[in-house]
Amino acid sequence: MEYAVRGKVVIEADKLARSGKSIIYTNIGNPHSVGQSPLTWPRQVLSLVDLPPSAGVDHPDVLKLYPSDAVSRARELQSMMGGSGTGAYSHSQGVLGIRQDVADFCASRDGVPCDPDLIFLTNGASAGISHVLQTCVSGEDDGVMIPIPQYPIYSATLALLGGRQVGYALDEGNGWEANVSSMERSLQEAKDAGVNVRAFVLINPGNPTGQVLSKEAVGEVVKFCAKHGLVLLADEVYQENVYCEGKAFTSCKKAAADMGLLGEVEIASFHSTSKGIFGECGRRGGYMELTGFDKEVFGQIYKLASSGLCSGLPGQVMTSLMVKGPPSDGESFSSFEREKGEIFGSLKRRAQMVADGLNAIPGFTCNAAEGAMYVFPRVTMPPGAAAAAAAEGTNVDTMYALSLLRETGICVVPAAGFGQEEGRSGFRTTFLPPEETMEEAVRMFKTHHEGFVEKYK
Repeated sequence: MEYAVRGKVVIEADKLARSGKSIIYTNIGNPHSVGQSPLTWPRQVLSLVDLPPSAGVDHPDVLKLYPSDAVSRARELQSMMGGSGTGAYSHSQGVLGIRQDVADFCASRDGVPCDPDLIFLTNGASAGISHVLQTCVSGEDDGVMIPIPQYPIYSATLALLGGRQVGYALDEGNGWEANVSSMERSLQEAKDAGVNVRAFVLINPGNPTGQVLSKEAVGEVVKFCAKHGLVLLADEVYQENVYCEGKAFTSCKKAAADMGLLGEVEIASFHSTSKGIFGECGRRGGYMELTGFDKEVFGQIYKLASSGLCSGLPGQVMTSLMVKGPPSDGESFSSFEREKGEIFGSLKRRAQMVADGLNAIPGFTCNAAEGAMYVFPRVTMPPGAAAAAAAEGTNVDTMYALSLLRETGICVVPAAGFGQEEGRSGFRTTFLPPEETMEEAVRMFKTHHEGFVEKYK
């Protein structure tokens, strides 16, 4: 298995950093590591939940240090845990009260009832994704449809499980839209090759591509999965990261409900505290909702979750705080909303700035980041680059990314690690570092590319 997001280029970056070189890490969606400040209120609540009551919520001076709505929420969460706090195992699916918070969030978002017994609190979205893929894939003839480009947790996990990757191409010329005819063609080719296609992955908003699919496009995917009996893995971790005016996130569950297909298709949807505005990657908080699954299959997924006992309790708490913020009449509400607005506004400016800046470089073509945290530019390589890469025993994308790293200190991920059409080259970069850092990075992208073209012309 390969996982390019922390692969060869990043290993080299870490070596250079240890030798004293300044590195701009734009390889991974890890907001706090590159300067994003944590939101105050969730950290206040989490600290109180972690503290023994006598040193926290029940301390006589607690209201001198914490806002009252943080104290009341911490008490509520400790009560949900039965007084055991974050140091004890929870139910294998997670604390019931927190699962109810998630269910209320999903019901409000989708306008569809949500059962907390169908929610699993997970160590980030990745643990839930792994559980579902492990349930779907039992041998080398089982396949899963994944978008190309894709986030490499899918290709890596399939390789680990011995399953088959069935790619369906996203249309770069049409804003990375998902194309039903491309899906049908890929599915038929896989069937003709003897692959038993079991599941379909949709990443919306897109990673690494940054597109936000229309409600109609999401609906087409749901219909496709219902038609062919495919489990739909709905990777929706960037649902709060939508920057483009006129675009809005639509969940697969809502699309299914609106078309009368709820219960006709198995949907496993995923969300995470690592993305959105929270950016709490290190907490490993997230959830998975299973909709339309057979009870026996559900039981097998429960068994997998149980084998790991439970997800981390601090991550469970952070998940609750992500889906249920401070009350609108609480003393923390205005500051919480202000902090979120500042982070979102800066992300939106950086998304536009980086896409515009890369498009201004001769040889670069970059679709706008409508959502998520990344851009995925196409880079026209000079004629001599492919031969030079072959001589080094690597692909041209990796050679380019290593050259960029060594000359500028910018760490990106080669596009080859995500999959792309034959003959295309490029890389994925986040726009998470501070605005002034990204402005300088765009200038360095240009300078490096001019030098690279001259060297390999």
